[in-house]
Amino acid sequence: MTYQHDYQRSLADPVGFWAEQARQVAWFRAPTQVLCERADGTHQWFADGRLNTSFLALDHQVEQGRGEQTALAYDSPVSGSQQRFSFRQLRNEVARLAGWMRALGVGKGDTVLLYLPMIPQAAMAMLACARLGAVHSVVFGGFAAHELAVRIDDAQPALILTASCGLEFDRVVAYKPLLDKALELARHRPRHIAVWQRPQLAASLVPGRDLDWQREVQDAQPAAPVELASGDPLYIMYTSGTTGRPKGIVRDNGGHAVALRFALDKVYGMAAGDVWWGISDVGWVVGHSLIVYGPLMAGCTSVFYEGKPVRTPDAGSYWRIIEQYRVNALFCAPTAMRAIRKEDPEGRLLSRHDLGSLRRLYLAGEKLDSSTHAWLESVTGKPVHDHWWQTETGWPVTAPCAHLDGSGARTGSSNRAVPGYAVRVMDEQGHVQAPGQQGDIVIALPLPPGCCQTLWRDHERYLQAYLAAYPGHYHTGDGGYLDEDGFVYIMGRTDDVINVAGHRLSTGEMEDVVALHPQVAECAVFGVRDEIKGQVPLALVVLKDGAPLETRQLQAELVARVREQIGALACFHRVRVVKRLPKTRSGKILRAVLRKLADGEAFAPPSTLDDPAILQEIAAVLAAG
Repeated sequence: MTYQHDYQRSLADPVGFWAEQARQVAWFRAPTQVLCERADGTHQWFADGRLNTSFLALDHQVEQGRGEQTALAYDSPVSGSQQRFSFRQLRNEVARLAGWMRALGVGKGDTVLLYLPMIPQAAMAMLACARLGAVHSVVFGGFAAHELAVRIDDAQPALILTASCGLEFDRVVAYKPLLDKALELARHRPRHIAVWQRPQLAASLVPGRDLDWQREVQDAQPAAPVELASGDPLYIMYTSGTTGRPKGIVRDNGGHAVALRFALDKVYGMAAGDVWWGISDVGWVVGHSLIVYGPLMAGCTSVFYEGKPVRTPDAGSYWRIIEQYRVNALFCAPTAMRAIRKEDPEGRLLSRHDLGSLRRLYLAGEKLDSSTHAWLESVTGKPVHDHWWQTETGWPVTAPCAHLDGSGARTGSSNRAVPGYAVRVMDEQGHVQAPGQQGDIVIALPLPPGCCQTLWRDHERYLQAYLAAYPGHYHTGDGGYLDEDGFVYIMGRTDDVINVAGHRLSTGEMEDVVALHPQVAECAVFGVRDEIKGQVPLALVVLKDGAPLETRQLQAELVARVREQIGALACFHRVRVVKRLPKTRSGKILRAVLRKLADGEAFAPPSTLDDPAILQEIAAVLAAG
């Protein structure tokens, strides 16, 4: 089929189109109700279907004769470990873990929080939860205690699964003290905590509360997959909210399975037996869609990597993985490739490796700049595709579709909408913009299967955050434009969430931390361009009169506060003291103006600016470093 045929059909006849895609899934009971729409604009796909995601990823693959094929190829240059798990081995490990969890009383509808590094047990824990119908929420390993506590209180887990430590190229990160601190801060108390002890660091266990994961699970009886309704939740994925309170994105089982089977085939061009590498962490949506669930449900071998693009041990690590595991296609963030380019601009380390197995590379998570795009295609000799999606959608919104002829690719664009997504650009009054005109990027309802339809225990917030601004449409929060051929160009976020190395972080949340310092009168935090990470936060602070701290000491204290409250991944290092901030006459700080000023972009001072001289003062501070 051609791209145009499938795309037009998906919009004209979504019920027929997605009913056909659903036949690719091994349901326990195939759905007869394809699409049920609700009065509030939300909807449910395959409402009467029954299935189990862990069964689709493991048991079904064994039934199809792939029992001895490698399912998970674990490679950890930071620990020197490599392991391969066949589909049969992985199924058995997951069934045993699920059986132990069931013996603890964990069952359908319970929540389980995972605070784990990139070790195989993280994937096993996700799949074990899915096997039981328990709803898992993975929190990025090493996340700050305060943020972890917030997620514990929101998810209210019956069980927390963690590890003794995570590993960086130059240090060991102890997880248990962070979790212990988070539990002191949190109001909710989980029934059980289990710790996977890694050889690099042993964690102290609290008697009567903490369990030794290895010892407890070794004699557990395996659990069979539980039959679930299509709409039963599979997982919660927390993403930064502009209010400072994280949003718990909820993913269902049925729509998720259909969408990922479609994406792995039509978008990424993967077939059973192929080797796929999703380069991310299970703490992010990519880790769910493109490391664990998507590749396994498609019958692919998934590479599970614990390392960095550089310094583990060098900028040739990615190319070594591709050669060693005969990777056919991969996904990563542009940040990773920019880091590799910085250390190996001529591709000398790459030239030592055979990339003959590699068919194409997909980049997403932030804007792919044309320079990095051209460099990567030049040094690899492979097609490089930008594409765009969100935690909320769970799979690509725009992308070149490898198995749909005529989808095309265009450098500088995140490419055309994937079948199922009616992407439009609107102005603030809700008028559809002509090609080339910028505005808010929205998607007409109904959203295709797999997309979030509610927030964990806060449906009203979902309606207000995503559906209220443009009736009949999902508001992506991104701005950009379409060209006359339907190619989508993403220009950036329209709220105060910035993208740091592919991680969406709330600058409003950082402002709250900075503003609590006793010597800070007011502040503005916004994202500025960074060669490697895409964006990093910059804080402008106005001090209270008579503040005694020396500037460098104040900066150090603010950096330490943000690191403690939000985490090191915020990359909060830049603080500048200014006398005042630019505001409108109504008192609103002009963050968009500040961002353009810091990035050296041209802008016209808005007519509402209280005093234009403020911008000259701030420009001088920024120029002085």
